[in-house]
Amino acid sequence: MPLRVLVAPSGFKESLSAEEVAAAICAGVSRADPTAACSSVPLVDGGEGFASALAAATGGRLVTRTVTGPVGQPVEAHLAVLGGPGPRTAVVEMAQAGGLRLVPRDLRDPLRTTSYGVGELLNAALELGAEQVLVGCGDSGVSDGGAGMAQALGARLLDADGAELGRGGAELSRLARIDLSGVDPRWRDVPIEVACNATNVLTGERGVARVFGPQKGATPEAVEHLAGALEHYARLVAEQHGVDVTGPGSGASGGLGAGLQLVLGAHLRPRYEVVMRYVDLDGLLDDADLVLTAEGSLDDQTPHGKVPCEVARRAKERGLPVIALAGTLGRRHEVVAESGIDAWASICEGPVSLETALERGEQLLTSAAERVMRAVLVGRALALAA
Repeated sequence: MPLRVLVAPSGFKESLSAEEVAAAICAGVSRADPTAACSSVPLVDGGEGFASALAAATGGRLVTRTVTGPVGQPVEAHLAVLGGPGPRTAVVEMAQAGGLRLVPRDLRDPLRTTSYGVGELLNAALELGAEQVLVGCGDSGVSDGGAGMAQALGARLLDADGAELGRGGAELSRLARIDLSGVDPRWRDVPIEVACNATNVLTGERGVARVFGPQKGATPEAVEHLAGALEHYARLVAEQHGVDVTGPGSGASGGLGAGLQLVLGAHLRPRYEVVMRYVDLDGLLDDADLVLTAEGSLDDQTPHGKVPCEVARRAKERGLPVIALAGTLGRRHEVVAESGIDAWASICEGPVSLETALERGEQLLTSAAERVMRAVLVGRALALAA
């Protein structure tokens, strides 16, 4: 019988979309076993590709706008208007306006980057007549607690002298008053759902400054400055507006989840709870013999809401073997075995620079998938001979 292989990867940050990753892996599977029945379901976790994937799944469309990027430069970004029945739904992907890929490597400083463009995309959704809005959080290059987004929506963040704060997370340490009177009243009638990683929180030892700040370019000193600024911000939000912005999901995309709760009363949802409304992963798993998944870096953060371990958890409910491919095998990556991933492999065949790996991602993925599938076929032959 032909081997039924389900390819269910996420994208590789700054290199390949989830769709491109899936196609490259399927090509490698076919090289090793032309008889294999390979199906794919590219998965988006709220980050890059979220809006376009949901537009494609529902027969919707993308709308392009020029907005403010994370370092203040204009960027071309899109949001989606979903098709199908029900309320007119807009999807805002924060990575389009505040993604890490938009921050040049020599400008990566979460004390200064801003989510202002995300607010501009939300304004565009409102002008397009959205009756509800879904915000995808992931792959962010900012850590400003959603302050820039709030300012774009009309909120005033003021210091002790009544002057407007500048942009960036560092400015929150000077925050004295939060005035939401300028936010468009039409938002009161538009439900906002945020697809996010519920394990990300705004403050504390596991808060976004300490966990993700270094990935976004923060020095140890900057991490502590940012952590203090976000804690100060959370206290003022609670004192002045009675909103607790320190719960599950509040740290999504550098604290954008917290900002959306404050300004728009958003509901923070586990991202797969949202994505699975539009993607029939469970049905595809029912028709598979083997699952291949992938992400850019497999490490000790992967079990905390990342695509490979979510796929593995669902696959294990059906007793399916799972293999993960990764651009990098990072710190304590072996812990993914506890989440149902049976084997893993780096796509790199030897020492290679990050720049080269990003440029050759598609080729490396296809070759790695071929190698893995050839090993699977040896195991299958041994099992049949036993």
